[in-house]
Amino acid sequence: MTEASILLLRACLALLAMPIYLLSFLGIWEPFCKKIFFPFFLEKLSVIHERKSKKQKQELFRNLIDFKSPSGELKLLEIGTGCGANFQFYPAGCKVTCTDISPNFQQGLSRSMNKNQHVHYEHFLVAAGEDLHQVPSGSVDAVVCTLVLCSVRDVNGTLKEVLRVLRPGGAFFFLEHVAADRSSWRYFWQQVCYPTWKLVFDGCCLTREIWKNLEQANFSDLNIQHTTVALPWTPIEPHIVGYAVK
Repeated sequence: MTEASILLLRACLALLAMPIYLLSFLGIWEPFCKKIFFPFFLEKLSVIHERKSKKQKQELFRNLIDFKSPSGELKLLEIGTGCGANFQFYPAGCKVTCTDISPNFQQGLSRSMNKNQHVHYEHFLVAAGEDLHQVPSGSVDAVVCTLVLCSVRDVNGTLKEVLRVLRPGGAFFFLEHVAADRSSWRYFWQQVCYPTWKLVFDGCCLTREIWKNLEQANFSDLNIQHTTVALPWTPIEPHIVGYAVK
């Protein structure tokens, strides 16, 4: 009964989003989404998400300073920088390399850089999380990834790259929306929304159990907390937050 209900409700949602499905079929939606809609949407969402998750981020990134290199520098790599919503939380003087699979966030990113001049910006690399070959192995003290692992093509491949670029003793900091408890109504609605949400929001997956990928990766220490970010009427309230040490 539940599976039938999910399929029926998915079909209803697809009917509501039929113009987008049609544009996708014609090959128009994806380039429009990547270049215009998703950068615009993400910048607006970042403002709301930032307000709702500010305390969690302050608590999380407070530990960044503990992972300075022996020389006293903090070299940080951010995967999926987007519009630079995390810059305000980074310690003064840290050296940041920004990466994103899309070069279409430059306008919002430039605004964030101008607002946060306490950070030294080293590079911007167009790169997928699963392929950071432009970044030398063992070259960074910390890697940051927020609201990105939901849409990478390969979560395990991304975590392998994180481990590769981190120096021994470096840390991976994350805040990600994840699947709800499988017995909950929230998970039911995540399953209903999944196909249309993924199409509309550039590959964002609602039902990934990312904590399992982190547990199976070869980190020496994993600090993880399941939490909720108050985003009413959205399927992305359940989150995980924490850091993992190489």
